Amino acid sequence: MKFRVFTEPQQGATYDDILAVAQASERLGFDAFFRSDHYMFMGDEIGLPGPTDAWTTLAGLARETESIRLGTLVSSVTYRLPGILAIQVAQVDQMSGGRVELGLGTGWFEKEHLAYGIPFPSKRFGMLEEQLEIVTGLWGTPVGETYSFAGEHYALVDSPALPKPTQSRVPVIVGGGGAKRTPALAARFATEFNLPFPDFADVAGKFAGVRAACEAIGRDPRELVYSAALIAVAGANEAEFSRRAAAVGREPAELREHGLAGTASEIVDRLGALANDGVECVYLQIMDMSDLDHLDFIASEVVPQLR
Repeated sequence: MKFRVFTEPQQGATYDDILAVAQASERLGFDAFFRSDHYMFMGDEIGLPGPTDAWTTLAGLARETESIRLGTLVSSVTYRLPGILAIQVAQVDQMSGGRVELGLGTGWFEKEHLAYGIPFPSKRFGMLEEQLEIVTGLWGTPVGETYSFAGEHYALVDSPALPKPTQSRVPVIVGGGGAKRTPALAARFATEFNLPFPDFADVAGKFAGVRAACEAIGRDPRELVYSAALIAVAGANEAEFSRRAAAVGREPAELREHGLAGTASEIVDRLGALANDGVECVYLQIMDMSDLDHLDFIASEVVPQLR
C-alpha cells in the first residue's frame, strides 16, 4: 500500500507552511504530497493568511523537493481553461523532473466561485469530460504535429500541443462516488480512480463498478490504481489522539467511524480492511499542518506495518 500526504491549505497556510509539510513528507518516506485546489476556507474560521494557488505552489515545491511526487486532489475544471492547464502541469512536471500528477474534477464549492468571480455553471460534467480529453490529447500529440478539438464547451484549432511533460504519461486521477458516469470517465482517461472520503461499506462495490467500466471498453482494469482519501488523526494513546482530534475540531468517535483515527493499531486494522477491499493507495488528509510530529508518528508507527 502506498501512503500519500494530502493537505487543505485553504483552511489557513502560507507557502512556507506548505513547504514544511511537503519536505517533512519527503524526509519521512511518504510516496507523495498532494494539496487541495481551493480558493476559500470552509467552515467558520477565516483561513488566514488567505488562499494559495495550487499550481503556483506545486511549481515552488517542484524546485524545493527532490523525490516526492506532487499533485492536486483535485483541480476544478472551472478554474482553468484546458489548454492553459495542460501547459501549467507540463511545466511543473519539467520543473520537478517528472514527479507531477493531476487530479481533475467538476468542482463543487460555489461560495468560492462567487467570492472570486469565477463562473460556476450548473452543469459541469461535460466540461470535465472535454477537459480530460483535451489535456491528455495535447500531451499525447507527437512533437511536430498539431491538435484540434471541437466540443460543446471548448474548441482548439491547430494547437502545437506544447510544451510536453517530462513523463511519457502524466498520471491522471479521476474520482467520485457516481455509479456510472465517473467510472466511465476513469476507464477512458485515468491512471487512478480515487474515492474521496467514502463510507467504508461502499468501497469494494465502487471499485467493482470501475472495473466493470474498464471491461466494457476493453481496458484491463488492472491498469488503474485504486485509491481512497480519508482524514487521518492518530495518537500514541487516547489522550494524544483526543488532543489532535480537538485541534482539528472533530469528535473522536466520529473520526473513528469515518476516518483513519485512533491509536496506531486501530489505524492499521482499518487500513488492512481497506486493502482487502482493493485500496492500493491512501491519501492521508492532514488538517493540522503545524503538527509535524503527527506525520512522524504515522510514518514510524503505522506505515511500516502495511508496506
